Amino acid sequence: MTAQELEAIGEDASLLLVDDDEPFLRRLARAMEKRGFAPETAGSVAAGKAIATARPPAYAVVDLRLDDGNGLDVVETIREKRPDARIVVLTGYGAIATAVSAVKIGANDYLSKPADANDVMNALLAKSDGMPPPPENPMSADRVRWEHIQRVYELCDRNVSETARRLNMHRRTLQRILAKRSPK
Repeated sequence: MTAQELEAIGEDASLLLVDDDEPFLRRLARAMEKRGFAPETAGSVAAGKAIATARPPAYAVVDLRLDDGNGLDVVETIREKRPDARIVVLTGYGAIATAVSAVKIGANDYLSKPADANDVMNALLAKSDGMPPPPENPMSADRVRWEHIQRVYELCDRNVSETARRLNMHRRTLQRILAKRSPK
């Protein structure tokens, strides 16, 4: 833990973690504690809202879908009790509509699972002054597609049939793509 990271967290390091996946919740709490936060966990919307009302946290990571309801209810409660809180919505069901809803309700960021503790910390501590500058030499769309196909191909141990199945692509089409040179 560097002095810069501690300074970035600030005086109030309270962190509310709301997720119904108990093992994930424990791992994330331990990881965030190692990074200088003071985590408190909740496994349901009701528990999350109770903690947010009693002790509004400076930071929060809330799962979107919980057993007893929607995590956005917890986000609303935190935003009412502590307008300056940094809130990240974490979900395994990433979609543009839910991301827009989360941000409209008051979330600062939206991450899809699996996200590791570094991703969560970066999202919590990100300055919301504006958008980051665009890359100077971005990859072309064809190159991004090719890189993705190559990554999945390697993850499937270079098995063309398995890669095609996972990419929802015809095997012969994939073979033609793999036979070509990488696009610029």
